[in-house]
Amino acid sequence: MNAPVLPTSLVENPRLDRWIAFLPDRTVRIATGKVEIGQGVVTAIGQIAADELDVPLDRIVVLSGDTDAGPDEMYTTSSLSIEVSGGSVRLVCAEVRAKAIERAALRLNCSPGDLSIEGGRFVQNGAATGQDYWSVAAEIDLSQDVTGTAPVKPASSYTVVGQSVPRADLPAKLSGAAFVHDVLPPDVLHARMLRQPSRGATLTALDETAIRRAAKGELQIVREANFVAFVSPDESVAQAAAVAAERYATWSNVRPIAPAEQEATWLKDQPAEDRHIGAPRPTSPPKNLARITVSRPYVAHASLAPSCALVQYRDGHLTVRSHGQGMHPLRKNLAAALNLPIEAITAQHLHGAGCYGHNGADDAALDAALVALRVPGRWIRLQWRREEEFAFEPVGPAMLVTLHVDLDDKGRPTDWTTEIWSATHVQRPGSGSGYLLATEAFADPPPEVKPTDPPEARGGGGTRNAVPIYDVQAHRILHHLVLRPPVRTSALRGLGALPNVYAIEMLMDELAAKAGEDPVAYRLSILSEKRARRIVELVAERANWKARGAGGSGRGLGLAMARYKNRAAYAAVVASVTVQETVKVDRVWCVADAGLVVNPDGARNQLEGGIIQAVSWTLKEQVRLDAQGIASRDWDSYPILRFSEVPEMDVAFVDAAGNPPLGVGECTVGPTAAAIGNAVAHALGVRIHDMPLTRERVMAALLKT
Repeated sequence: MNAPVLPTSLVENPRLDRWIAFLPDRTVRIATGKVEIGQGVVTAIGQIAADELDVPLDRIVVLSGDTDAGPDEMYTTSSLSIEVSGGSVRLVCAEVRAKAIERAALRLNCSPGDLSIEGGRFVQNGAATGQDYWSVAAEIDLSQDVTGTAPVKPASSYTVVGQSVPRADLPAKLSGAAFVHDVLPPDVLHARMLRQPSRGATLTALDETAIRRAAKGELQIVREANFVAFVSPDESVAQAAAVAAERYATWSNVRPIAPAEQEATWLKDQPAEDRHIGAPRPTSPPKNLARITVSRPYVAHASLAPSCALVQYRDGHLTVRSHGQGMHPLRKNLAAALNLPIEAITAQHLHGAGCYGHNGADDAALDAALVALRVPGRWIRLQWRREEEFAFEPVGPAMLVTLHVDLDDKGRPTDWTTEIWSATHVQRPGSGSGYLLATEAFADPPPEVKPTDPPEARGGGGTRNAVPIYDVQAHRILHHLVLRPPVRTSALRGLGALPNVYAIEMLMDELAAKAGEDPVAYRLSILSEKRARRIVELVAERANWKARGAGGSGRGLGLAMARYKNRAAYAAVVASVTVQETVKVDRVWCVADAGLVVNPDGARNQLEGGIIQAVSWTLKEQVRLDAQGIASRDWDSYPILRFSEVPEMDVAFVDAAGNPPLGVGECTVGPTAAAIGNAVAHALGVRIHDMPLTRERVMAALLKT
């Protein structure tokens, strides 16, 4: 009999005691390396444990992102928390449940089959036994490795999983007690930064006297090579010093940037690492070639609160509290940057105010650690300024995507080439192509790294969702990984999925029009994947697609669909828009297939959040560059969707509880953007292929009609 295939997290963290503990207060502590970034993962993992152990949910305590007590599950990314960490917790709890029943049976001198568990207590033939998990816990060897052989419960027996229970993280967030920004240890010192404007820039002069005069208070200046921080017991003093420092600092060797570099079209002529993935190139010329090119600009994370960290260095040990997406990787990366033993660092997760992807959180942690090493014994609270957050966080890469599709006599695709130009989508520290920002300011900075992109086995980066879900005989990807973009790029929600889905689904509508067919009917004619067909049909029905009309009146209805990474959740989206001088998204319908949904309300929130963020990206967001770097450094120059612009949303899941859970955090992003693009084309009678769909682009399109 073959050994069971364990989730990656259990392969890397096999010991049971890394995942579960029975505490003296009669609670069960479940540990996860995944962290809460608004997706409700802590609550959902608690639900999984409660059902598998038969323990009330209020007796489950989930410890998230603690390097001393929890498993190393790397980063919280790629919509994998429930699938991988939740799957690991399910197997661990099933195994511990079986071990606990065995111990109780020995105590009670009965067969394990005679026992069941109700509310954490062992019951024999319906009668209480006086035994529970906590009475036998000391006899269970949790130092053993998990085997994965204990049977898990069938979905039909779940009582907590599948229920919309309140999210455990929300009360503290609503009261202002959860965010790292709001934690103020006694005697804390506040710190702000003077940022090196670009790699290789040298600080040739700094007027510390003028800075102290502007700060008007107690101030310590921490400087090492091109790293400068301002530290004060008074946050306003540190802030004033950082603002003044930009006027009183002189830099040399600053790399200039041309405004044209902000456009995705600039990528096409840059040095790149080229890859050919998939089918060989066709040997004969196309008979009926269709082509489309779409673009997305650089986009910011635009987190509502800037990056922040709390760090203390005491008695040779560094304690770090951060809102980064992986505490174990942060610990390793800080150890390497600071030349400290990894055992000398503890990293613990605290909540941040909004981020899906690699923003400045890890960089702020290194900034704070460098200050803490110079000011030992005190907690250092280092927060980036808003301008600094926009200017120096990694941004989502600009992308240019061209589809070359050969059609048969009926207008159906037979040969498909996706050509992509993009910078890397992952420069997380420790990834092989990532680094912590402050290391560039060291006297002896590390060598510049060669960028790489996530492999297709992990869903790809620029190539994510580049393979259409539709029936095509041959498909290939030509991926041009641009090596030297003008700004640092890294992971942002969905990676390359949004522009790739935008291109595919815009082309689907164009091919349908060319064939003289309805866009829904055309898609279904080349879509054999049953779960995908089902959500397309259902969302069209919910949106009353049959009443769509001819279009061209300034009001439009558009549809798009995708399966995130072609392996996670499915989402089909219909968008209703009104287009005058600008685009207004009036309503969005979404039907998703996420397999077994652990917390329906929490999962629905993820679909809705992805829709809202996609609307903002599609209509508004673009990082602007000038000679000094990123020029869009506030909410006026980098507008995001306002509350008043959020569309009405009708979101539903299909019943697919018999299937494994599929990640939902990113599945609506690409289909929403493409549905808006198709709706705008329906409203105007002309297509806009470049995002964002701004007033200028709408007016230019209208002038063509």
